[in-house]
Amino acid sequence: MRISDWPDSERPREKLVKQGAAALSDAELLAIFLRTGTPGMTAVDLARQLLKQFGGLRGLLNASLSDFSK
Repeated sequence: MRISDWPDSERPREKLVKQGAAALSDAELLAIFLRTGTPGMTAVDLARQLLKQFGGLRGLLNASLSDFSK
């Protein structure tokens, strides 16, 4: 299901505007930065996968461009 099909209260951008950044998970904040997912995966799903793969935001920020691009 696409994020645009989610209720407004669950969409990361709308949630950010209404409730502020503190109300969002790291995955939701990263999804806003990513802007889009991949076929069959929402931006939030992709963000969760990246956070898991790199061990959180710090690991993601310290990742090389080639590792991140994979």
